[in-house]
Amino acid sequence: MTDAAPTLAPRDDDDPPGPYIELSRAQWIDLADHTDIDLDEDTLSRLRGLGDPTSREEVADIYTPLTQLIHLHMRHTGHLYRANNAFLGLSVRRTPFVIGVAGSVAVGKSTTARLLRELLSRSPGRPSVELITTDGFLYPNAELERRGLLGRKGFPESYDRRALLSFVIDVKSGLPEVNAPVYSHMIYDIVPDERATLTHPDILIVEGLNVLQPARVRGDGTTGLALSDFFDFSIYVDADETIIRQWFLDRFLQLRETAFSDPRSYFTRYARLSDAEAIATANSVWDEINGPNLRMNIAPTRARAAAILHKGPNHAVQRVRIRKI
Repeated sequence: MTDAAPTLAPRDDDDPPGPYIELSRAQWIDLADHTDIDLDEDTLSRLRGLGDPTSREEVADIYTPLTQLIHLHMRHTGHLYRANNAFLGLSVRRTPFVIGVAGSVAVGKSTTARLLRELLSRSPGRPSVELITTDGFLYPNAELERRGLLGRKGFPESYDRRALLSFVIDVKSGLPEVNAPVYSHMIYDIVPDERATLTHPDILIVEGLNVLQPARVRGDGTTGLALSDFFDFSIYVDADETIIRQWFLDRFLQLRETAFSDPRSYFTRYARLSDAEAIATANSVWDEINGPNLRMNIAPTRARAAAILHKGPNHAVQRVRIRKI
């Protein structure tokens, strides 16, 4: 690791204000220590999202240093845990270290979350790492229809936010076993009677569009708890909207040839669209759902993250922002 303090990269006028150190890609790479953590091509192929070209070089340059930084946070959180217990005279088990990963549809946050799960599980001490997506806490389609929200799936109000918050509180409270509902992208709905069970992981990664949403204001003017109140570290995966829109369009066209062609798919009707019809449909979905959700709900939470990864057109991270401590 270099001993010199990094020179801050230029700041865009439309970037979020906040106490961040901003590093160019080269500066971020230069800060990384050499580690033995590596992913082979077969593992990386399994972790990539559809149409995501993330390479082994990208993992080494961007995600390995990020893993190192998170490991530092975990280690020092452990010191605080021991000091706190000694001061209070407690003898309780350390609760899981919780990481939130947020960002738009199609920006690559799922790949980021999966990469971190794999890399962190290979970090010193070989911690147990679990990954939960907030899709499992969407209301079932029948309930969304009843509430008139099926066309706003992915907006904050389409989630059972109370259940999601309770889940993370239970994890952070150190319960020995916590369950979460399971979502299927094939049927585009919650899977009935199926649950994911967590048995006290060392690390929990919570990935979703709206995980950095602030607490809602109640009718009496008071506020409750936010999901991010229970995060020990958080990441926002970022890119310009025009770029994300193109990624979404590309992914939609790929899904038309793959998952949508499965007769079990909720979206099987899209497999029969012509190229022109598919492009028009994807643009309509972006204009009516994903774009507004990004601008209204997701992007405004960017400045709440501890780390912001800003990508360029080829999915490579161009600059990194880290919140100062």
